[in-house]
Amino acid sequence: MIPLSSLDRSQCQPHHDPTTLYISLFLCIGLVISYLPQHYRIIANKTSEGFSSWFLLLGVVSSTSSFLNIILLQWEAIACCASLSTGACLESLMGVFQIGLQWAMFSLVFVLYLLYFPEYRKRKANGAADTSDMPSGAHLPQGLHLDLPGPVSHAISDEWKVSLVIAMLCLAHLVVSVIVSVVLLFLVGGPVDSPLTNLWAGFLGILSMILAAMQYIPQIWKTWHRKSVGALSIPMMMLQTPGTALFVYSLIVRPGTNWTAWITYMVTGILQGTLLALCIVWHFRSKRLGLSDLDGSTVNEHTPLLRDNE
Repeated sequence: MIPLSSLDRSQCQPHHDPTTLYISLFLCIGLVISYLPQHYRIIANKTSEGFSSWFLLLGVVSSTSSFLNIILLQWEAIACCASLSTGACLESLMGVFQIGLQWAMFSLVFVLYLLYFPEYRKRKANGAADTSDMPSGAHLPQGLHLDLPGPVSHAISDEWKVSLVIAMLCLAHLVVSVIVSVVLLFLVGGPVDSPLTNLWAGFLGILSMILAAMQYIPQIWKTWHRKSVGALSIPMMMLQTPGTALFVYSLIVRPGTNWTAWITYMVTGILQGTLLALCIVWHFRSKRLGLSDLDGSTVNEHTPLLRDNE
């Protein structure tokens, strides 16, 4: 069993701040609701067209690092739960719950990206990878296929290979980071007990900050290049961008955290706002030109019938 801390239990006093608690609860509920349009858009359209795999890699690794960072920084609060009531314990860990939800919901986007990866982009066409972002006459995938490489792996497109490698990198990062964190907590204790654990927590926070600062760059570039929204959800970004300010505030005022826990979300909010503005511009452009938001193809009265019959 991992030793919780050498902290004197008498120091574990409940900290009740109604304003911070209500904001945290509101953000947790709002965070889940804000991601639902994105999950629904991918599932309903049966495609993850337009997503940058590098955007998802940076996002998953960043959110994983941020989640483990705040767990380590709040380890004393976790230790105090043994001597606090259930309500007081849950309130003291709201910051952990918020970032944990962020990690879970974004990771689900990555899972859906893999499951609904466009079928026509998984295979090479005529010996060369089909890298067209807006294929003429290409139909949307009608089923749910992961299509992992098998005996004919040579026929798999480079883009799909990169996506699978990125998935393995995300899983490897999660496993290694969890193992290192658990070993440190078991051998030397939490950040208060050990400078080594504190250093590791700081490293995770800074890594998360750097990746978050880079996260939206590949997605902004891809969306600009495609000149269409793709499977990105504008409603999700419209909900999340203004909510980032409240999210950052709730983390800043939470005891036991430092700038490494919230700077990630401040940078992310600014870049997400940039992507939102770009998507809105392309949405109205596509609407004006009669193009599909998903793949930039021409939309006409026969398009739905053709897709229904495929």
